[in-house]
Amino acid sequence: MTFRWMMAGAAALALALLTLPIGLTSSSVHAHPHSSAVIAGETVLEAACDAEARPADFDFTLEDMNGDDVAFEALHGKVVLLNFWATWCGPCKIEIPWFVEFAEQHKDDGLVVLGLSIDDTADKIQAFADEYNVNYPMLVGLDREDFQEAYGPIWGIPMTFFIDREGTLCRTHAGIATREEFEKDIADLL
Repeated sequence: MTFRWMMAGAAALALALLTLPIGLTSSSVHAHPHSSAVIAGETVLEAACDAEARPADFDFTLEDMNGDDVAFEALHGKVVLLNFWATWCGPCKIEIPWFVEFAEQHKDDGLVVLGLSIDDTADKIQAFADEYNVNYPMLVGLDREDFQEAYGPIWGIPMTFFIDREGTLCRTHAGIATREEFEKDIADLL
């Protein structure tokens, strides 16, 4: 009987892993290349934005965990890493310390890191931010489906968007990405 339960659990876990949106990120060509690579002795331009790139919606002002307003229109001209997350999300707890480091490392380079908790109250977000030494604005996304729809669809969390200096929603990571993928995205857009 125990063996059957173990097999059922393993099958359920395998099915769950197969449905995760890991690897949905893409790196197709878009109109404005920013970097190049040398392949087989030839310089090849790499795209800064995915083929699905579109204008980001800056017509929002959201409240952060401290009750302060964050106006997205003030972000024009910056590279924005926008992360949708929740305090209960295991993969989010892996990525957020990286975002803390990126925010510190690139604070003078024009990178703005923002976290949007999809369903937590400000006090839960504050406790989480204190525990993880978060140094960037944590926005309250509770009851802000309008914002999630503007950047989504949000299939699950974590979900991270990169917005370039021109206001283009350039790249998306659905599910957890590697630190190296995030570092490359930041380098390509800065």
